This record gives sequence, structure tokens and C-alpha cells, in this order.
Amino acid sequence: MNIHEYQAKQLFSKYGVNVPRGVAAFTVDELVAAANTLDGPIKVVKAQIHAGGRGKAGGVKLCRSEDEVRAAAEGMLGSTMVTHQTGPAGQVVRRLYVEEGCDIDKEFYCGIVLDRDTSRVTFMISTEGGMDIEEVAHNTPEKIHYYAVNPLTGLTAFQTRQMAYALGLEGKAVRAVGKFMQGLYKLFVEKDCSLAEINPLVLTGSGDVIALDGKINFDSNGLFRHPDIEELRDRDEEDPAEVEASKYDLSFIKLDGSIGCMVNGAGLAMATMDIIKHYGSEPANFLDVGGGANKEKVAAAFRIITADPSVKGIFVNIFGGIMKCDVIAEGIVEAAGELGLTVPLVVRLEGTNVDLGKKILAESDLAVISADGMADGARKIIDAIGDA
Repeated sequence: MNIHEYQAKQLFSKYGVNVPRGVAAFTVDELVAAANTLDGPIKVVKAQIHAGGRGKAGGVKLCRSEDEVRAAAEGMLGSTMVTHQTGPAGQVVRRLYVEEGCDIDKEFYCGIVLDRDTSRVTFMISTEGGMDIEEVAHNTPEKIHYYAVNPLTGLTAFQTRQMAYALGLEGKAVRAVGKFMQGLYKLFVEKDCSLAEINPLVLTGSGDVIALDGKINFDSNGLFRHPDIEELRDRDEEDPAEVEASKYDLSFIKLDGSIGCMVNGAGLAMATMDIIKHYGSEPANFLDVGGGANKEKVAAAFRIITADPSVKGIFVNIFGGIMKCDVIAEGIVEAAGELGLTVPLVVRLEGTNVDLGKKILAESDLAVISADGMADGARKIIDAIGDA
């Protein structure tokens, strides 16, 4: 689950991570009024969407007067912002944030992720603040420094000093970095984060270390422990189909292809998408119904797939273990009957109660194309939609 920058900064503050003083707003008048409560000659107006690259897209404006604040807010609020992370469709700006300007001396990058190779929380820092970290990793990987945290000791003072020295800091700034990183690490662990990123992290002229931007992602599997975090969810920033899928505990991600996929098990779902691409087409989604899905859950998955107008055909690929093939078949028949399915449907069933599942499909009124294996199913759905 993602949250907005202003929400991330509110969490930063609670953990002792310095941020500029700022206020969120939902209307132009609210933002102008909020800006007048802030100190300093410069105010920064920021569009709030769940995507990076806002500055390049005109979503960050420095303002030196109330008129400039109002003009910036009017230009952003309600507009569709397109960045390298939103895709060509862009994202509508529904929230704004205004904060005090900052006396920037140097800019850095700081990120925390869970490194799956070491199974440890790992800091990534770089002197190349303000740039896309992907570009830095590609062009000058030596400028990114990694610090894996031992879960038994936690983040040590020795490591935070190493980080400060790697950034070329000294004196007061070294101590400031230590406090900053300790607070950030505590937030990451206690709130079950999957990513915490600050770009840029800045050193001010007075030697303070401040998070000028903030991005936090949370592990959705841990949200049951954090109702306060779940309340921060902004469904307007999410794909409506993914929101609907979450109501039924379905793992769903919208993609750009034309073949809808319904599969049980994340590994099999990935393999299904791979084999569709291997034979020359593109999947329209990732959808894992899980190992213990019931008929209602399967029917909901089917409705979500068919609601996508780009879907020209559907490939159901089920290997029944805990999930029984007859349950899948019943769900397909129920959903297809309700929706009046008009696109080709290829079904591959194997495993528990496979004969019963095939019997249910054969005795239905559905024009089901049966497949004998995953590769056979991929070829058949591609042929059926004429996408070969």
C-alpha cells in the first residue's frame, strides 16, 4: 500500500525524522490559507499523487507570493499529471501540499528496502540526490552505498557514521544523520514498510538534515497490525479493478495486454503470463485467486477480468491442490452466465476433482475451449482471439 508525500512526512515527524513544516489541502482556498500560516519568504506547492517525477511534470512549484501560491494551486488541482511512473494516462491531482522553503546546501538520496538476497533491511544512500536513482544505478553504480542491518543488533551508530562519511559530511551533520537514520529505521520496522525513500535528503546551511521529499510503501500483509496506516489509504489513486479485487482478497494487477488470466498460485500465474508472451501475445492482468478460493471468489475474479474492455479472451489455468477444479468450474459457469460472456474462453484444469470440473464445464452452455496443458492453452487462446 502506498501513501502520499504529506502522509509520509507526518509519519517521519512522529519518529523524529526532520521535515519542513507543511499543510495538506483539498481546495485552492484551503491551500492559500495554509500557506499564510507558514514562515519564510518561499513556499513550495506540491501535487499529491502516488507517483514519482512530479517535479519534471510541473507538480512542484516555488512561490514567493500569495498570488503565485494561488496560481500554482489552480494549475495543479484537478489537472491530469503524467510522469514516467503514471504511464501515458496520467493521474488526476486531487490533493495538494504546501510547505516552507528550505535553505539547501547539499542534496542526497536515501532509501530503505528489504534486500531479498540477504533477507535484511538495507539502506541505500548516494550523493546524487534529486536524480532518478535508477539512472544513478545504471550510469554510476559506484555512487550508491549499501548498508545491511543485522536484525539482532539493529542499526548501529557505527553504520550511521559510515553513511555520513560516505556523503562527505562532518561535525554536527554526522550526529544529525545518526538521529535521522535511527528514526527512519525504527519507522520502517515498526510499521512493516516495504520501502522508505527520501529524494532529496538535504543538508541545510545551518547543518540540519531534512527530508525534503518522502515516499513510503507498506507490506499489505502486515496492515492488519496497523489500522492507523490502513486509514491513510487513498483509493482514488488505485486502479478501480485492483480495489474491487482487494475486497475479495484476490491478488490482481492490471496490465496492458488482451488476454485475461485467472490462475491459482502466484508462481503459476507468473508462468502463465510468461508463456502467453512466449507465444507472441500479452496478458491483460495478473490474477491469483489463491489456494483456498470458493465459488463466490472465483465468480468475482471472473467479473473483474471481463469488466476490462481490452480483454479479447480469457485463459483459466488451474492446478488443483487445495483448490478443487470443480469449485473453479462452478464459479466460471456462474459468472459467465451472469455476464453473458462473449469473448473466447480457454480452460486448463489439472489436479483435485479434475474430471468433475471438466464435466461441469462440458454440461454447461458455455463455449469452452479445453486445453491439455499450459502451453496448449496459451496457443489456443492466442489463436482464438486472432493475435498470433
